[in-house]
Amino acid sequence: MKPAYFLLSLSMLPQAAMAEVCDKERPGWDGMPVGMIGEAINLFLSPAGVALLLLSLVALRFRHQWIGLAAVILWTVFITIVTMADPTGVRGLAMVEGCIGPPTLFIAAVAAICVGIVLYTKPRASGADGSES
Repeated sequence: MKPAYFLLSLSMLPQAAMAEVCDKERPGWDGMPVGMIGEAINLFLSPAGVALLLLSLVALRFRHQWIGLAAVILWTVFITIVTMADPTGVRGLAMVEGCIGPPTLFIAAVAAICVGIVLYTKPRASGADGSES
């Protein structure tokens, strides 16, 4: 192996600078790689995730369209922030390091929640005499 390739391969290994990324993103990280399930749990248990779960439950409990609409819009904003907003540019490095997992399962679960909210809170069809059919 040529020395240039050897040095290049060494520079691709995780370094101390990358470890600082995990200290900032996930201070309590234990060193085990985070998978899709772990990332989904982390995102659902974040303050915004818990608040949106509660709002979704209220919309479903009272079968209220406008609360359901607000919940779906806020879920969409939250997913957009999680996936696209990275002002520091460290999310990709943290994913390479392993302290942040891919949010794919979280996005799929939230999509299912939003579809459920929309379908459950839709207006009910009523008959000509005002009774439900």
